[in-house]
Amino acid sequence: MSFIKFITSKTFFKQLLLALVAVVVLCFIMLKWLNITTNHGDFETVPQLTGKSISVAQMELKDNNLVMKIQDSANYNPDYPKYSVIEQDPQVGTQVKKDRKIYITLNPSGYRKMNIPEGLIDKTFRQVKPNLEALGFKIGKITYVDNIGKDMVLKLSHKGKTLNAGDKLAKTSVIDLVLGNGNRP
Repeated sequence: MSFIKFITSKTFFKQLLLALVAVVVLCFIMLKWLNITTNHGDFETVPQLTGKSISVAQMELKDNNLVMKIQDSANYNPDYPKYSVIEQDPQVGTQVKKDRKIYITLNPSGYRKMNIPEGLIDKTFRQVKPNLEALGFKIGKITYVDNIGKDMVLKLSHKGKTLNAGDKLAKTSVIDLVLGNGNRP
């Protein structure tokens, strides 16, 4: 039997029709199975978590069939309470599937501690001020004492306690400076 005669035969068309029916039935079954297993069209809405404590956020997510994952603690933000949510992903109102992970970023308990750098003593105020401000510290009270070096930093202190290189202070702490006034002692 030649190839052309086989392609035009009744047997070939029966087999082709059976194959097409099998593919259609298989696709139909697969699509129904996917609808059932993926909960097609069944969504949960992401609640507002920003500003809430961890326990409240966890309860809200549990009520909405969502899972909380703590991503990180960010830099301290004084606008939010300690250990509260300051960011969330996905955003509020997003439609997601059940058991979706909601990533949250927490507000730490306070500002991060920074080291007092070396080499600040016996430098001019003009050199020291940008170094301290770049680290997040604030310049507080400036006191002048008799010293031949005008505006030379002689001492750093925080709340009356003298600071040395390597001491740790919370970011945004106020550092008081003792400077020379240019007069001989």
